[in-house]
Amino acid sequence: MPSISTKGLAMPESPIRKLVPYAENAKKRGINVIHLNIGQPDIKTPQVALDAVKNNKLDVIAYSRTEGSETYREKIAAYYKKQHINVTAQEIIVTTGGSEALAFVMGSIADADDEIIIPEPFYANYNGFATAAGVNVVPVVSKIEDNFALPAIEEFEKLITSKTKAILICNPGNPTGYLYSKEEIKKLAAIVKKHNLFLIADEVYREFTYDGKEHYSILQEEGLEENAIIVDSVSKRYSMCGARIGCLVSKNKELVKTALKFAQARLSPPTYAQIASEAALDTPNSYFTDVIEEYVERRNILITELEQVNGVRVAKPQGAFYCIAELPIKDADKFAQWLLEDFNIDNETVMVAPAAGFYATKGLGKNQIRIAYVLDKESLKRAVHIIKEALAVYQD
Repeated sequence: MPSISTKGLAMPESPIRKLVPYAENAKKRGINVIHLNIGQPDIKTPQVALDAVKNNKLDVIAYSRTEGSETYREKIAAYYKKQHINVTAQEIIVTTGGSEALAFVMGSIADADDEIIIPEPFYANYNGFATAAGVNVVPVVSKIEDNFALPAIEEFEKLITSKTKAILICNPGNPTGYLYSKEEIKKLAAIVKKHNLFLIADEVYREFTYDGKEHYSILQEEGLEENAIIVDSVSKRYSMCGARIGCLVSKNKELVKTALKFAQARLSPPTYAQIASEAALDTPNSYFTDVIEEYVERRNILITELEQVNGVRVAKPQGAFYCIAELPIKDADKFAQWLLEDFNIDNETVMVAPAAGFYATKGLGKNQIRIAYVLDKESLKRAVHIIKEALAVYQD
């Protein structure tokens, strides 16, 4: 029998999607599954984006330019200018989701066995992208008791070696909802300049910040032009996950030139999805005002309900729409599977994402889950009630 590659065998399963078969089996048994496991917002996609596709008169769905259509990139640059980020269309490559942007970045800056430092817990697919690129993730631990604040800069410096190529952050964070302050970004900027590293920021949740706090982009930081790389996406901003459109943004000309070669290998990003994404940039600010207000209410209800469950500890998100909850159990993977296979209340149960898959350090996050509060408030209340009742009878 032909053998599978070592890289293929090393590719990690998604903690977000690996329990899907158990959820599907539960549904076949007539169980309603409340999905807290995946960041698929129930917020309606802006009508302007839907109409742009419906009303389009294309006769041929042709390739676009490898870096994305010029009109779209010009509009993206204008969008960034409103965010106090000054970039040009030539400093943007449109990608098939933020995921592809990150894959291009890793391929452009690192060789096999090079290292990228990432505060953990982090978006689980970073592990997958790193494995595919042959890059080693070097985690620096942030803790739930500190609300997942950035570790001391000294902790980063301890980890830097001759193989270190970059520091990667998600801001605001998935899975923690942590929002990096301007002061923290400045500290990271200083360390990457000192050690001649890249600073990569996954900023796909930029708009979703709460409690009067503001997002500060790494490309707002002066003097970081050669070090800074932004990964971005329309998926969460406009509730367009299925469009699979993102972008890579950098003022480092060599980085953009190199990433473009990776982009050329896949020809071009999807045409219709670019049309929808370009139109989405005309979405009025009132859309975000309403969406953020809704997410704040959902967050507050979720945190309040979780804090009333005996033995549960939860970090309070300052952005995005995720939180990490620590449960009074030993193994969240087993608990999550048990919820789908063996527990329900009135034919209803909950699907969560075990948090161990969001860590690179073995053993961490085993008793934690990630919750995506992308559902209506009543669903969130019911979900926490089910988790509370489940914990009362569950035995490790």
